[in-house]
Amino acid sequence: MQIEDLLVQKDLDVVLGDKPEKMSDADWAGLDRKAMSVIRLSLTKNVAFNILKETTAKGIMEALSNIYEKPSAANKVFLIRELVNTRMKNGTSVTEHINKLNSILARLLSVGIKFDDEVQALLLLSSLPDTWSGTITAVTSSAGPDGFTFEKIRDLVLGEDVRRRSSSESSEESINIVRGRGNNRGCGSKNRRRSRSKTWDSSGVTCWKCKEVGHFKNQCPKEDKQVNIARGSASDEDLFICCAESSVDSWVMDSGASFHATHSGEALQNLVVGDFGK
Repeated sequence: MQIEDLLVQKDLDVVLGDKPEKMSDADWAGLDRKAMSVIRLSLTKNVAFNILKETTAKGIMEALSNIYEKPSAANKVFLIRELVNTRMKNGTSVTEHINKLNSILARLLSVGIKFDDEVQALLLLSSLPDTWSGTITAVTSSAGPDGFTFEKIRDLVLGEDVRRRSSSESSEESINIVRGRGNNRGCGSKNRRRSRSKTWDSSGVTCWKCKEVGHFKNQCPKEDKQVNIARGSASDEDLFICCAESSVDSWVMDSGASFHATHSGEALQNLVVGDFGK
């Protein structure tokens, strides 16, 4: 079909019919050679090998039709298999995917297999990846008694693709690096409370460890160093927290992995909705 349109654009489609009586044989042969050149240049090499024996543009078109548009059982099985295996991959252009699906449906129509408009719309929805499950659920839930139309579903999918790409481009990723002392992390909130507390006079205090006066047990110079090492490390360490924000797929995570949260429920599999918290 596209080759015929190309021949029409170049005023060469006349060679697909019979030679006009008023046209000379030389002019007819010249047009036919131009048409053959246009057709062959439009084909890939592996397809062009199938029409090497043809000597006219009309013969080439008939050969191509017999190979790819003949309503044989083999062609029908091949096209149906291609249709059911067509799935859009994440990151693929939605426009290219819809064009590919339309191409398969057009070839099926040429071999006598026609799907009604609603079935074509359902085929488009079912070919979308799992990341579109939320959109599919929203569309199917809002379906009226008249069902779907391919044009409506196509426009909805294209609009959603534009929204997702715009959101992805405007999303910001932030990385926060928090530097802390390892010994602070080891001692916990006890040391923080102690640092804020009042400084006590230890001049009259007797140490429980060595029984000497003038210091507390935790200040004792004879305190077992091995215990201190076990309680915490005084080495400097970096705590790295990364938070990536996106209006489409946004996760908020903490280093302890106690909770993970997202506003995109369609990104989850086997999601069970309920009140499981406090």
